[in-house]
Amino acid sequence: MLRGKPFLWFAAPLMLLACTAWAQPAPEKLDTLKDLFIKLHSCFKPPPLSQANPIDITVIVSFNRQGAILGRPRITYETAEASENDRLQYRIAVMQALERCTPLPFTDALGGAVAGRPMAIPFRTRKRQPEAKERRAWLSPKTL
Repeated sequence: MLRGKPFLWFAAPLMLLACTAWAQPAPEKLDTLKDLFIKLHSCFKPPPLSQANPIDITVIVSFNRQGAILGRPRITYETAEASENDRLQYRIAVMQALERCTPLPFTDALGGAVAGRPMAIPFRTRKRQPEAKERRAWLSPKTL
């Protein structure tokens, strides 16, 4: 009977560790480019309006198969009329978003597809004017 008790003391912590490992959800794997863009945009937190005016900014970044950044990300586009302070604040926000999100949990297929390829990722924060819809009288559904 004493032989079973030391075994229980050893087995109980192992069972507890196994149960907690099963209870934790596995990180969701990114399988498409759309998933990749959604994930990166979910990590982006633009600076508050008190610090910078909204601008559009695009970064070019490459990833390896495991979702880590390859090389150095480059900013390739910023809104033309943005001030230097606005540009700086948004550059910092973009780089912080990349730090927060990486390494990205790629599936094997997506990791193989994007590995080493530069991708332009736009972050749009300016309000857009709705596109004017052209009215064409000759396409109206009414018949005369």
